[in-house]
Amino acid sequence: MDSLQFLSWACTVFTVGMFSTGLTDLKKMRESKSADNIQFLPFLTTCLNNLGWLYYGILKKDQTIILVNVIGALLQILYIFMYLYYAKQKRLVMSQTLVASGVLTCGWFYFTKILPEGEVRLNQLGLTCSVVTVSMYMSPLTDLVEIVRQGDVKRLSFPLTVATFFTSTSWVLYGLQLDDYFIVVPNTPGIFTSLVRFYLFRKFASVNQDSPSYKSMQM
Repeated sequence: MDSLQFLSWACTVFTVGMFSTGLTDLKKMRESKSADNIQFLPFLTTCLNNLGWLYYGILKKDQTIILVNVIGALLQILYIFMYLYYAKQKRLVMSQTLVASGVLTCGWFYFTKILPEGEVRLNQLGLTCSVVTVSMYMSPLTDLVEIVRQGDVKRLSFPLTVATFFTSTSWVLYGLQLDDYFIVVPNTPGIFTSLVRFYLFRKFASVNQDSPSYKSMQM
């Protein structure tokens, strides 16, 4: 197995593992018969991101990108449908879903009907997906600032942090192998934010010894 094949395998395993963390929320919804205290927008935005990268993988004819994002999109669609089923405010959830569908439709029309085929379409799509991915990785920084103020890491998931670190690292190395900076650049912030979270777990470990996140770290 050469290095590219190994990195392809690593990207698939780690990324599917990261997407599968949503199964915990799915279990909570089924047990409580409620979607309370579970965020809906991450499912929606991740699904849009998966579909964007899926199209990029199709244009680039990269089977790793295609496989990972097919699995990711299907999982997010499952989470979305289950959230819709258990949500109390279905009108708000439906309106957000319709807006996302409208954005997806406009994006599909722009990239398939307006842009010419070839490098122009691939590069613009890669840039768009990169910007969205960077935004998703950087959005939790406001929560991290609040965690530093409170000195409490109970809101952080250690398993998710580990999954994000290995996923981002594998994709950065994979992108470097392909010389594709549309893959390298958006995954670099994932490494950075994971390292910040590791530091916070270490810094506030003595304060949060009884927290579930700290216990997960000790296992």
